[in-house]
Amino acid sequence: MSSTDFTWLIGGPQGSGVESGANIFSRVCAEMGYQVFGKREFYSNIKGEHSYFAVRISDQKIHSNVNDVTLMASFDAETIFRHYDEVISGGGIIYDADLEDTPTDKVRTLDAPFKERLHKELESHNKPFTIAGVLEIAKEKGVLLYPVSFKSILETLAEETENPRLKGLIRMFNVIGVSLSLGLVKMPPDSLQKTIGIIFSKKEEIAKINQQTATYSYNYATAKFENFNHTITGIQKEPGTLLVQGFQGTALGKIACGCRMQSYYPITPDSDESVFLESNEILEIVHERPGSTAVIQTEDEICAIGMAIGSALTGTRSATCTSGPGFALMTEMLGWAGINEVPVVITNYQRSGPSTGLPTRHGQDDLLFSVFAGHGDFPKIVYASGDVEESFYDTGNVFNYADVFQIPVIHLMDKFIASSVVTCKRFDESKISINRGKLLEKVEDGYKRFAFTDDGVSPRSRLGLDNGIFWNTGDESDETGHITEDPIMRAKMMDKRMSRLELVLKEIPDTEKVVSFGIEDYTIISWGSAKGPIIDAIKMLKEEGISIGFIQIKLLHPFPGDYVSSLLKDVKTIIDVEANYSAQLKKLFKQNVKRDVDYSILKYTGRAMTSTEVYDSLKKIVENKAEKREVLMHGA
Repeated sequence: MSSTDFTWLIGGPQGSGVESGANIFSRVCAEMGYQVFGKREFYSNIKGEHSYFAVRISDQKIHSNVNDVTLMASFDAETIFRHYDEVISGGGIIYDADLEDTPTDKVRTLDAPFKERLHKELESHNKPFTIAGVLEIAKEKGVLLYPVSFKSILETLAEETENPRLKGLIRMFNVIGVSLSLGLVKMPPDSLQKTIGIIFSKKEEIAKINQQTATYSYNYATAKFENFNHTITGIQKEPGTLLVQGFQGTALGKIACGCRMQSYYPITPDSDESVFLESNEILEIVHERPGSTAVIQTEDEICAIGMAIGSALTGTRSATCTSGPGFALMTEMLGWAGINEVPVVITNYQRSGPSTGLPTRHGQDDLLFSVFAGHGDFPKIVYASGDVEESFYDTGNVFNYADVFQIPVIHLMDKFIASSVVTCKRFDESKISINRGKLLEKVEDGYKRFAFTDDGVSPRSRLGLDNGIFWNTGDESDETGHITEDPIMRAKMMDKRMSRLELVLKEIPDTEKVVSFGIEDYTIISWGSAKGPIIDAIKMLKEEGISIGFIQIKLLHPFPGDYVSSLLKDVKTIIDVEANYSAQLKKLFKQNVKRDVDYSILKYTGRAMTSTEVYDSLKKIVENKAEKREVLMHGA
């Protein structure tokens, strides 16, 4: 374990500034050289329900959150009720002293199942159903308590600054919680002031108020509290390190690889990516690539994919962005793109289903849906990224795949990645190459858009190109694009299109299909955002002398069965790890590799996996104490 491995959690009602507070804390820690991995959890209402943000920092590279919390900052009762038991012995809870007598019944947003579990826990410890009751349990476990009257801080600050407005600014509670936390861990105050100044650089008066509040709260903590043993005072910052939010990886990748049109209909969690692109529609980047991307919000998802397909027919690199319910509406048009050999990218930020499911929660629920989406047989690629940094470069690849093979590509992301805030190496746009495939600049007479070729891919004209006239239809067509129902032509066209799947497996390098992190007697197969918790869990086990292998499968359709089989040929125990109920990768694996997995570690609570959970499950497997199907349950 690294010398610094610290998790800070802030919580409060939705709309109370929890995300802003976490943003300040994360930026301060990143500026002071630490590696950061932050995860946001929130309900699907606009305001009022519980929201929290866990930020893990370390002096070594980290890829996930853990179960344990080192320090919690709470300015409402619900955060204490929901998270008090996550704080470790020797850790701390900063809380609003005015809330100590608050009973569970006064917190209207505590749902009945959770309240029932909480009452049983309090009864077992003979404690009252109040904030004081849960804090007593935490204290008996060795947690240090730091009561502060948040309102008193604002009142005193209002007097000292002669700014009476501060007395009622309860939205400043988040800055108070952050500043008390940084004072408690002795983080140099200059970094806090600098960060607030940057965040509110366009709002001078608001920046000033926040900085005054931060200074007072920081000094209050350093003066009053001295018994906290955890310090995070800063280390040497690694050059070229960025603090980014998950959706920015694909967004910046689209700009860098030449995507010049994105359509979307707002849906969580994809909207953040499109909004980010909208705010950077004209962005200058190096290597002589102008970064102008038109972003269009449509009336629904059917229109969104239709507009992206229409744009692609002009020769423009085009994409649409959605989540599971929106992707469901796109499937008919997906088939239209398939039969007309249109290169288009669909970025699918998965969440928990079915139906609306858990709108703001995580899930890897759309794998099989993506593979089998659309009626009839047509070629497509399904590709999954495992983290933010990877998604930037993968975005460049998936656009190349769409152009080179002239098929739709479904790029699977998810809510865990989208809502994570992480430190990573600065994206290098020079590593993204652009391959437009057989996109023509000039066309001779007699052009046939769907001409039969040796590799099954036809030269592609675009709208407006001289002599490049072509026809598109949802019906079967001949080489020119005209409708045909001739049985021989139908078979030839189907064979031509479907041959792309073999071409994909042949042309895409093995290193882009699967990433191997080592092969051992016990080896994990997984995909997508489970990558981070798995890597950290494997590292924890290695420190105990236990070796676990891991292959991350990125190309999920067409499935690289032969290559995966060759990697796992000597593996004795295969473990599937993914975030859905039915172990969807396991089904694809068995179908294509003709071998079953030995254990499944699954999570479908809507909360992302932690490395602690994966570590515990893997250790039980190695010790022969595990069930064949392990379901992970951590998370409020």
